[in-house]
Amino acid sequence: MTWIKICGTTNLEDALTAVDAGADALGFIFYAKSPRNVDPETVREIVAKLPDMIEKVGVFVGTSMLDASDIADRCRLDMVQLYVPFSIETSLREASPLGAIASGQLKKTLLAFSAPDLMGDNPRINVEFSSFTKTAFNTILLDSGTSQQPGGTGRPFDWKAAVPLLESMRQNLNVVIAGGLNPSNVTEAIRILNPWGVDVVSGVESSPGKKDPEKVRAFISAVRKFEKSTQ
Repeated sequence: MTWIKICGTTNLEDALTAVDAGADALGFIFYAKSPRNVDPETVREIVAKLPDMIEKVGVFVGTSMLDASDIADRCRLDMVQLYVPFSIETSLREASPLGAIASGQLKKTLLAFSAPDLMGDNPRINVEFSSFTKTAFNTILLDSGTSQQPGGTGRPFDWKAAVPLLESMRQNLNVVIAGGLNPSNVTEAIRILNPWGVDVVSGVESSPGKKDPEKVRAFISAVRKFEKSTQ
């Protein structure tokens, strides 16, 4: 089954709507520049009222893994999602889990990259990303963000152009896709890219930070119906 994450959760009502609709994970954004930014105490209160089976993910931009893991521990989150600006020479080193492992603070981690930054003729990418199977990183999120707006752009990246990248990454990694997904186009994205998971924010909102219950249910229903049709 496709892993479904409803991200940008800011309140308990929206969280419970996503849970009831069948989401696998909820994302909470700790990024001051985001209109969906939430404080740790609010997240801790929401998480305390959620079932254990739902994965709770903290989303961070420009935060070290140790600091992100500390906030995740305080909020009782299951996973840390780190947006990493792509530079093959520095990104993997900066995101290295070694320091966190040594301190015992390593959380299950989802590294998020801008898909357009990784697309193109760069044979080193396959080599570098295959090394993640030897670390705590075995899941990658590909988004349509930019350095100015890492996520929540509401715009999809070029799915067809990304097919070779996904085919390569899938050999060693779980790949989650995000960026511009909504109830109307998510099945097309899955058909083209065959990802391990999908992640949605603005595509199921009535306004930034507030979910539209009907859109949330429609999004998750579309994914599950598509899965049944292909079995």
